[in-house]
Amino acid sequence: MGKAGLYIHIPFCKNKCPYCDFYSVKYEKSLADKYINRLTAEMKKYSGSFDTVYFGGGTPSILEPEQIGEILTAVREQFDIDENAEITIECNPSKNLQRDFELYASYGINRVSIGMQSARNEERFALGRSAGQAEVAKTVSDAKSAGISNISLDVMLGTPKQTIDTLDYTFDFIAKMDVTHISAYMLKIEEGTKFFEMRDRLNLPDEDEVSDMYLKTISSLKSLGFLQYEISNFSKPGYESRHNTKYWTLDDYLGIGKSAHSLWHGRRFYYDSNFNKIDDGTGGTEEEKIMLGLRLSKGIDKSLLKNDNYKNFLKMNLMQEKGEKISLTPEGMLVSNIIIGELL
Repeated sequence: MGKAGLYIHIPFCKNKCPYCDFYSVKYEKSLADKYINRLTAEMKKYSGSFDTVYFGGGTPSILEPEQIGEILTAVREQFDIDENAEITIECNPSKNLQRDFELYASYGINRVSIGMQSARNEERFALGRSAGQAEVAKTVSDAKSAGISNISLDVMLGTPKQTIDTLDYTFDFIAKMDVTHISAYMLKIEEGTKFFEMRDRLNLPDEDEVSDMYLKTISSLKSLGFLQYEISNFSKPGYESRHNTKYWTLDDYLGIGKSAHSLWHGRRFYYDSNFNKIDDGTGGTEEEKIMLGLRLSKGIDKSLLKNDNYKNFLKMNLMQEKGEKISLTPEGMLVSNIIIGELL
């Protein structure tokens, strides 16, 4: 077992995005300072060696950069952090982050994940994002100027005002940005969100069109040098997210903060929105190895399966076989939940 991953949840946002069902609250500096104190106190309950640190949210970049520095100082005081650790922060391009990136780099942050969703302003604004393409481009440029060149952009598929043809605009923009990683997610309308209330008026692309968008995303990104390594994640060679890969390979990870989840020494647990720690049972089971392993392009060993139902999916071109490994094809990834249900 290698070193673990550390996840820090920052639950603050300027505004709630209409599609988001993650736990978040409106940012106030005094609230954030109290939260950081609680994070630091919680960290003291654990010890360990880590080679990835990930600030997720919410919107971690809404904090003052000095507050991020304060958290990282506490992290290094409490834990053994590898000198070559991958340290990531999620950023919203609606804030001018030029100064923040310079300070982030001085704190050892070496990877940023930028919430782009689309390069078309019309599509971004329909998702409730206030920044346009120019702000996204500036954010990428400012990160590089600060010496942070490992940059991921989020892309969302199946959103209002999006068509399979308008996707080309986003891919052209990605090519110009010269980044290392793309996360591409299909929009899910979750209960409790603004989009759920508006679902009958959203004018979304239909299921077949979204499936075509996904397959086009895989082929278009491949042509730009991004290899798919997980259902929703693509990278230039060697730039896979080391932190997120721990989730799918069932390595230890410790999540600190409201709504943060952990797989820690064989147990799953999470913090609720009041910072109560909730036990969530045993982790790392055979079923989880199948469910999470099949999210990865490299797939799983056939020996994990108790039956040979997978052969039906080979015939349907939904799975592929390579030696002792089986994995989902791009078409199979579109119906992964159904396939995994059959295999368990």
